[in-house]
Amino acid sequence: MPVIRFEGDLRELLRVSHHSGAVTLPPGRRASVKDMIEACGVPHTEVGEVFSDETPVDFSHIPDDAANIRVSPPDVPLDVTRPSRLRPQAYAHVSFVVDVNVGKLASLLRVLGVDTCYRSDFGDEDIAAVAERESRIVLTKDIALLKRKRIRYGRLVRARLPDRQLAEVVRFFGLTESVALFSRCLRCNTLLEPVAKAAIMHRLELKTKQYFHRFNRCPDCDRIYWRGSHHDDLIARLRSAGIPVSGGVSGRLTEA
Repeated sequence: MPVIRFEGDLRELLRVSHHSGAVTLPPGRRASVKDMIEACGVPHTEVGEVFSDETPVDFSHIPDDAANIRVSPPDVPLDVTRPSRLRPQAYAHVSFVVDVNVGKLASLLRVLGVDTCYRSDFGDEDIAAVAERESRIVLTKDIALLKRKRIRYGRLVRARLPDRQLAEVVRFFGLTESVALFSRCLRCNTLLEPVAKAAIMHRLELKTKQYFHRFNRCPDCDRIYWRGSHHDDLIARLRSAGIPVSGGVSGRLTEA
């Protein structure tokens, strides 16, 4: 009978009877290791390496009844721009699509300047389609979503609070060096552009006109951003979550 041994935090995802992460499967089943792994409850996105009798294999491998399969989580940080045995087609860069069950994570990633697609009306099929079409990493708490074949990279978010979720994603995907703080619109994800104060003077409140002189504008939704009073609080919040950040332009003005 084939035995699959799950290592590390993959054991926490098992939905079948096991002994210290070891699952004994019934004999005679002709299935790929990907199907076997997911039948145990672990999405393929959470897997970093698969070994059959200590020989590295890919997801399409069909083990025999005497096989010993070992499944390990990815090394952290996971570099999605480097091809691997399980995922030979790497991504050109890091970008995300975020499920509604971790929706607050989307705006926090945008604060860091990370390309993040999010819509509250997206269903599982929408997310899978965007992930495939735009080569995006899926962030969700939905195990079933991550088992979809169209999704190549994803993360089953473990943390409960949004700040901790952000820290988890930053650590897991090694995003520290790619932070471009306050460079994206928090509403629509578009890269912001500098705008002259004189061009938006009519939209500013009196104190904003008096104390602030540098502004950015979203070219899509026309929101205006500046380094407002909440800036330091947000910086402290990010640092408290273990994310090293410094300066930037922030603040928000709804359309006048």
